Amino acid sequence: MVKHIVMFDFKDENKQENIVKAKAMLEALINSVPSLERMEVGINFANEARAMDLSIYTEFTDKAGLEAYAIHPAHLEVVAFIKTVVTGSKVVDYTL
Repeated sequence: MVKHIVMFDFKDENKQENIVKAKAMLEALINSVPSLERMEVGINFANEARAMDLSIYTEFTDKAGLEAYAIHPAHLEVVAFIKTVVTGSKVVDYTL
């Protein structure tokens, strides 16, 4: 099992609107990407300076599944939008 976690920091301009849109777009991937076994998308509520705005947690059967997700056209569409509205992101990939 491969776990893929990403956290995003959004730009201030239209921040809440963009977070909600990104969340909806990400959640729609569960119906579009065959290798995506499980996904959780969470909007942060912590007010700490180190907090990020949005996180995704995904699971894949194996690394090949994660690689297929990374290049899937539906995922690339979401990535294109997110790149325009975030200031940065962090990622962790690991296997169990």
